[in-house]
Amino acid sequence: MAKVWSVLEVLRWTTTYLQEKGVDNPRLDAELLIGAALDKDRVGVYLAYDQPLQQAELDTVRALVKRRALREPLQYILGQVEFWALPFKVTPAVLIPRADTEVLVEEGLKALEPQSGAVLDVGTGSGAVAIALAHSAKVRVLAVDISAEALQIAHINAQNNGVAELVTFAQSDLHALEHGSYRLLVSNPPYITSAQMQELMPEVAQHEPALALHGGEDGLDAYRSLARQAPMVLELGGWLVVEVGQGQADAVADIFRAAGLKQCYQRCDYAGIARVVGACTGSDGERDG
Repeated sequence: MAKVWSVLEVLRWTTTYLQEKGVDNPRLDAELLIGAALDKDRVGVYLAYDQPLQQAELDTVRALVKRRALREPLQYILGQVEFWALPFKVTPAVLIPRADTEVLVEEGLKALEPQSGAVLDVGTGSGAVAIALAHSAKVRVLAVDISAEALQIAHINAQNNGVAELVTFAQSDLHALEHGSYRLLVSNPPYITSAQMQELMPEVAQHEPALALHGGEDGLDAYRSLARQAPMVLELGGWLVVEVGQGQADAVADIFRAAGLKQCYQRCDYAGIARVVGACTGSDGERDG
């Protein structure tokens, strides 16, 4: 007679198995995967510890756990992630939104004060930044990306979060931005160096889109392009605000100043890492980070 597995037994086994496979946070991942298989949240999983699993349920759990053991990102397996307290659909066509990027949204919202205006989001991916800004500030956003597949996901996310009328999506290369009059140009561009691309953890290297990761030999190619084009797409006094990789803030700030942008500043994330660089088309001066 086949063994009958309870939810708790499966949870313990899965946690150990994922840990042996080198997965970070194996217990949390096990809870979420089992919850997805049983259509329960984490509290529901806790309350069902003694529940015996049917064979079909076990098969579903095993299939999900196998994918995670092969280092497929949990967010792609679940098909969604929370960002800015909003739900976002994610697939391998888009970079997974990270909590660190919420600092970029915070700085974007500051740039829209005290006067609001149109926003241009370059390299929108899942649409996370554009949608968060539209949702919070009720501003119109043009969100562009070179990937048609990414834009399809972003459009779904805009609809699901009730901002489809505020966010317009367009397929465009970073180097082909049209002239405009935007209050804010915001971007979380590719910034991984060529050397770093060879050292990425399997979840990133094997599953997330390289197009959204690789920023050239020194990781700064996109920032050079953004700095050159910012004066052409921003109104006078408009802001260019970007996310940067660890250790890149000073170099990006130098690029912005060399392009004639003013009031350059840096903002750290909540781990104390310089995560955002901003600059303005307005007057000289330094803004506090």
